[in-house]
Amino acid sequence: MTHPLIPNQRHLFAIPDDVAYLNCAYMSPLMNAVREAGETGVNLKGQPWRIVPRGFFTETEQARALFARVVNATADDVAIVPSVSYGIGLAAKNLPLSRGQNIVVLADQFPSNVYPWREATAETGADLVTVPRPDDDDWTQAVLDVIDSNTAIVAAPHCHWVDGALLDLESIGRRAREVGAALVVDLTQSAGALPFDARRIEPDFAVAACYKWLLGPYTLGFCYVAPKWQSGKPLEYNWITRQGSEDFARWVNYRDAYDTGARRFDMGERSSFHLVPMAKVALAQITEWGVDSIAATLREKTATIIDRGKQYGLRALDDNKRAHHYLGLRFDRPPPTDLVQRLSERGVYVSVRGDAMRVTPHLYNSEKDIDRLFEALHACGVFSR
Repeated sequence: MTHPLIPNQRHLFAIPDDVAYLNCAYMSPLMNAVREAGETGVNLKGQPWRIVPRGFFTETEQARALFARVVNATADDVAIVPSVSYGIGLAAKNLPLSRGQNIVVLADQFPSNVYPWREATAETGADLVTVPRPDDDDWTQAVLDVIDSNTAIVAAPHCHWVDGALLDLESIGRRAREVGAALVVDLTQSAGALPFDARRIEPDFAVAACYKWLLGPYTLGFCYVAPKWQSGKPLEYNWITRQGSEDFARWVNYRDAYDTGARRFDMGERSSFHLVPMAKVALAQITEWGVDSIAATLREKTATIIDRGKQYGLRALDDNKRAHHYLGLRFDRPPPTDLVQRLSERGVYVSVRGDAMRVTPHLYNSEKDIDRLFEALHACGVFSR
C-alpha cells in the first residue's frame, strides 16, 4: 500500500535558512505551535488562580489518547512518564525474573534500556545476555537465535540508535511468547516516524520519550502497558492516580483503588502545565500527517542521501535491514574526530555514533539541506575521492 508523501513542513518550525538540521535522532526542533503551547502553559502557571481542577486531567487525557493512536492502542493502555528509564523501570519492577533465567539485550543498546536490566540481574542472579552486532546486520535473526527456554525478558529497540538497523519486533515478540518471555521495547528512536502496531506486536511494555521523533518536549514520555500488567505495582504512589482524585476536597479520604488501566503507573505531577500541552500539540500534528505518510516521506529523503553518498563511498545498511527514517553512514576511511564540530561550523548538524555518521532528517528538511550536507563534507575533506 502506498501512502501520500508530505510536502516540506519547514514553515512550521523556526529553523533559519542557513541551517541544515539533519539530527532528529539527537533531538527534534519544536514546531512553532508546540513552543507556543509551552509558553501558554508557563504563563498559566504564572497566574495559578486560572488553573481549575479539571485542568489537572483534561490535557493529560487528550495527550494519552493521541499517543495511543500513534501506536494503535487505547488510552487505557498508556501511562505518562518522564523518561525511558522510568518506563523501563516500570517493566523491571513488574516482570517476573529469577535465578537461572536471562534477559536479552543488544550490543551497544541505548543505556536506559540496559542499566535497569543490569540491576535486575544483579538482584535476582539472572543472566544478562548481550547479542553481539551481527556481521550481516540481521539483528532480528541474531536475537531470535539467543532466545531460549530460560529467557524471561527480551529488551530491544525497534531500530538501533547507532545506525537505524531494524528489528522485526513481530517475529521477536512471537518467539518470546513461545518461550514464555516478555517483550520490552524502547520506541524513542522510532515512535512517530516508523509504524508500530501494539496489537500486532503485542509488547508487554513499550516506552518512548517525546523529544525526538514525537517532536515534543524534553522530560516527558509515554509508556504502553499491556492489559495483563495493568494491575501491577507503580514506581511511585501519588494522589492523582487514585480513583476519585478529581475531588480535591476529599484527598485525605485515602483510597487504595487506582484509576483505570495503565494510569496507576503515571508519574507524579503528570499534569505539567507546559510539557503536556506541548506534547499534545505535537502528537495532534503527527496523527494529522499520519505515521505511515511520515515514514514514506522520510524514506524518500534518506534514499536521496544514500544515492548521493554512494558516489563518495558512503555506505548505509541495506534497505531491508534499516528503518527508512534513519541513516548510519560509514566511510571508506575513518572521518576526522572533530567532524561534528567542523560540520556545525558550516551550518550542518548530524551526529556520530560509534563508527557511523548518523543522518536523520525530518519533514522540515529540503533538497537544499542535503546539498549543504555534501558541500560541507567536501569542505571537511572526508571523501577518499
